[in-house]
Amino acid sequence: MTRNDFLKLSATLGLWSLAPGCSSTPRPRRISPNGQIQHACIGVGGMMGGNDLQQFLSHPRCRIVALCDVDTGHLAKAAALVPDARRYTDWRELLVQEGSRIDSVNITVPDHMHAPIALAALRAGKHVYCQKPLCHDVAECRSLVRAAAAPGLVTQLGTQHASGTGDRQAVRWLQEGVIGRVRRVVLCANRPGAEKYRLVGPRPATATPAPSTLAWDLWLGTAPARPFAPDLYHPVNWRSWQDFGTGWSGDIGCHLFDAVWKGLGLQAPLTVRAEVQESWQQSPERRRDTWPQTNHITWTFPGNDRTEGPVLTVDWYDGDAYPPEDVQAIARADGFKTYPGEAAMIIGTEGSLFLPHTSGARLLPREKFAGVQRTSFAARNHYHHFLDGCLGGETPESHFARSGPMAETILLGTVAVRVPGTTLRWDAQGLRFPDSPEANRYLRRSYRRGWQMAGV
Repeated sequence: MTRNDFLKLSATLGLWSLAPGCSSTPRPRRISPNGQIQHACIGVGGMMGGNDLQQFLSHPRCRIVALCDVDTGHLAKAAALVPDARRYTDWRELLVQEGSRIDSVNITVPDHMHAPIALAALRAGKHVYCQKPLCHDVAECRSLVRAAAAPGLVTQLGTQHASGTGDRQAVRWLQEGVIGRVRRVVLCANRPGAEKYRLVGPRPATATPAPSTLAWDLWLGTAPARPFAPDLYHPVNWRSWQDFGTGWSGDIGCHLFDAVWKGLGLQAPLTVRAEVQESWQQSPERRRDTWPQTNHITWTFPGNDRTEGPVLTVDWYDGDAYPPEDVQAIARADGFKTYPGEAAMIIGTEGSLFLPHTSGARLLPREKFAGVQRTSFAARNHYHHFLDGCLGGETPESHFARSGPMAETILLGTVAVRVPGTTLRWDAQGLRFPDSPEANRYLRRSYRRGWQMAGV
């Protein structure tokens, strides 16, 4: 791409000059009642890209007209499914060239590139489906929520299980107060085999040429310049590295937090604190580059009419940090020989609501709640729910105004991980930790030259 092409892209997208939510954001195109939505997939490989493509492709009124991926190998596989779609390796070029020809995009790329692509698309008047955890940084979440508030825009976070009957039932029971007032929440992600996605570093000292199929500089995007290393970052293990991912809590946190957040009507936390594995904490190289393999994060939230007392505590455990024995005992009493690898336990004054990830909600002890009826929810596809919203249907389940503050809260946990052993008091309105200049450094990144974003 020439310098003139680059400047044209920058000016057209407004990525570097237009503040989020600016009144000049164009309104989305009106789609006729029997028309089709013209959709572009940005990121079509890796762990979720192919799956997301298939989901959008399955909607009867969605036509995928453009595909984009920095890996031409991924792009070729996607093009075999949608041979008529136009192909791009640079998402900026896609947004310029497609212009008024597309209505919506999905973003299925590493975390560090969610915000620039989503902001540019929203500012261009496109509906946006973005994979979790929405952003890499707290400040980016705030900016995306503001940008998504422009009239007519439809958004959805990629928390697909939020549309499942299990999570929807958990939300309903919490809203109805079935287990009484909630006094404690414990979330965990101790999935067996996940260690391979949580590397310990360090960053390689020597560079290896990137394969000809991978546009490495575009893959880096906003992140600092790093040498390519085979199988270390692309296509999966980027989650382990601070430059690109948000660790295990960023990856799975939005799934496990979602029903709790909505069911209890949580707002911004009062404090956040993290305890991490000692070996990571004592290694300057690992602390500089990677996320720890074990975390215990604690948030405190202001209480409300669904909680007991003035403050609610939510704990997150991952890696080798497991939920406390008294919490595991509640599950064992219901027949679980081992505690599920990913789950939410919500403990109330009248009992507990247990939500093993993807397995459905249950009330404990079972005999006490035997008479409680489950709600008959209509089946819902999370991806189709977004597209239906773009076509004039109801507001999607995980729109940014709802899911953005939750994602921001989860990312506050990643900030606490980098300042371990410190209780951080959070000023949500001021977007800062009043007592910790060190923690404030991690609320936003310095973007690589040429990739800066205005208003973040």
